[in-house]
Amino acid sequence: MAQQSPSSGDGRVFVTGIGVVSPLGLGTQTTWDALLSGASGVDYISAFDAESFDTHFAAEVKDFDPAAIPDKKQARRMDRFAQFAVVASIEACQQADLEPEKVDPFRVATIVGSGIGGIITLSQQYDVLSEKGPRRVSPFLIPMMLGDMAPAQVSMASGAMGPNFCSVSSCSSGADAIGQGWQMIRRDEADIVLAGGSEAPICPIAVAGFNSLRALSRRNDHPKGASRPFDSERDGFVMGEGAAVLVLESEASALRRGVSPLAVLASYAATSDAYHLTEPAPGGHSAAKAMSTALERAGLRPDEIGYLNAHGTSTPLNDRQETLAIKSAMGKAAYSLPISSTKSMTGHLLGAGGALEAAVCIMALRDGAIPPTINLENPDEECDLGYTPGVARKLSISSTMSNSFGFGGHNSVLIFTAS
Repeated sequence: MAQQSPSSGDGRVFVTGIGVVSPLGLGTQTTWDALLSGASGVDYISAFDAESFDTHFAAEVKDFDPAAIPDKKQARRMDRFAQFAVVASIEACQQADLEPEKVDPFRVATIVGSGIGGIITLSQQYDVLSEKGPRRVSPFLIPMMLGDMAPAQVSMASGAMGPNFCSVSSCSSGADAIGQGWQMIRRDEADIVLAGGSEAPICPIAVAGFNSLRALSRRNDHPKGASRPFDSERDGFVMGEGAAVLVLESEASALRRGVSPLAVLASYAATSDAYHLTEPAPGGHSAAKAMSTALERAGLRPDEIGYLNAHGTSTPLNDRQETLAIKSAMGKAAYSLPISSTKSMTGHLLGAGGALEAAVCIMALRDGAIPPTINLENPDEECDLGYTPGVARKLSISSTMSNSFGFGGHNSVLIFTAS
């Protein structure tokens, strides 16, 4: 598909702010520093007693205090996933020097993806129903559990009065939110979009459910070594939680406000496997199509991508199929392309993963650094590309690609370039 000419000028979409809440830290720079050092955010679960579960560990956000949200009463009426989103959006808006009251608030949109939404609140209130009866269920159950409450709360916290909605596409949700924001700006439907993903799934029902799918690692004797993308001994992903929000902005808006862009969001593309509820399609052809379409829309050749943040879940099927997809889309350039999976350190943030990894790609551009894939000790012979094992790498780059794939056959790809 040829790149379309937007109605709003040259169509460049800038990233002017980033906010992150992750298992590696409360803030973008803290998270980035931990990634470059090869730190792991995985540990034994503290949110509940997981001793009877097949998996005892996860990548939890540590020391999170919802008191960072200015409206304390409102914060108590948010599920954890919405709290994460609001805190991440506050950091992003501060970095972008964005005060919606100083712009047209109806031209500021909010799109925050979540694969599961307020599952913690839902599961807690189901226990209340079972133990105490229907009249004791919280009146805030519904407005806390709905997936769209993350963008709604971000909208209220920021004063953004343009469209606000939640993208729900499993583990592609955050990437799709950012992609939808890119499209809105290029169609001149918004000047600014707060876009990203948020997830807080670490509760008994979610861990039990993913265990029943046999999707989670069971390396209970060594949690920090459990997420091992592209390693021959990988046995499943590690569940994580957190949020990332980007401030996307038209070039005209950024110039009017006098803000310096962090990067250009150069393109977005998405496809569907049309194959299976949970398994990636054999051969990775649909994922490869999303990558090649993103390249075409960005006007880039495969050999011009300086770094690829892989979906890299540490599951046996994903890592092999993604490797095939990269080879198919990138051709010979795949073998010299620096790749890594930061899920080896953050765990898999489900619907927030693509948003966090988009932020990682922007930081890699800014600092000329490739974060490592930790725990890659015995490479799978079918995963034979350059996954940056163990140690970060300094490398000046001008473009990055982020892959996000999800249950249901979703394949979403973002490309960022230096501004």
